Amino acid sequence: MARRSKGVSTAASVLYALAIYGFIFLPVAVLVLFSFQDGRFPIPPFQGFSFRWYEAVLSDRRLVEALANSVSVAIGSSLAAVLLGFLSAYGLARFHLPLSGLQRALLTAPLTVSYLIIGMGLLITFNAVGIPKSLLAAGIGHVVINMPLCFAIIYSQMSDHQANMERAARDLGAREWQVIALITAPMLWPALLASFFLSMTFSWDEFIISFLLTRFDVTLPVEIWSLLRSGLNPKTNAVGSLVFAISVVLVFAVELMVLRKRRPR
Repeated sequence: MARRSKGVSTAASVLYALAIYGFIFLPVAVLVLFSFQDGRFPIPPFQGFSFRWYEAVLSDRRLVEALANSVSVAIGSSLAAVLLGFLSAYGLARFHLPLSGLQRALLTAPLTVSYLIIGMGLLITFNAVGIPKSLLAAGIGHVVINMPLCFAIIYSQMSDHQANMERAARDLGAREWQVIALITAPMLWPALLASFFLSMTFSWDEFIISFLLTRFDVTLPVEIWSLLRSGLNPKTNAVGSLVFAISVVLVFAVELMVLRKRRPR
């Protein structure tokens, strides 16, 4: 009886897991499947396997430019977010600053604020100071939303052991910039890389802030939204599949960094 009960419990757990993963990934699977649809409409039944829509995407100048814009904004904003997050974490972890707890709370506060509110606030601020809608404005917005995450990841990895190594380097005559560049940063490289790739992932998929802060040169999610206004077609499915594939690659890169950090030596 106990063995039968255990078997039923295991089967129920498997079915539950399959239902959860199916609910999450079924829409993506349908999207990817019909991106290879040979017909002109992404609806059942499946009408043959073809790469024609991927070829159409890669030959579309606007889509290719939007893809390049997304890559440049993601890389630039992620580098800035990691740098600012690292410097903030280093300052709050290594120095006794006034109201440090409040400062940490303020740095992570954007994580709890809607992207719509942040985007509208940035739009009003940029209009007031004369910064036009552009990829630069969108990049600044991505730094605003990603820097708190980078700070939280990097700050959580700063330990007393690293502080002891830094003090030893200073005792041996190292300057502060040498301590940061040659001691602190190399010891934190898994956290730095994880922060960078996570920031890349969020910037790559972000739509609201990019939509509010760009005008002529847009990112790929904004261009996909423009395509969807005319209705679904296999071309939009192909673009969505490419975005999903790049996001998966970035997430796997983050996982590899985390696993390597946790692997015992």
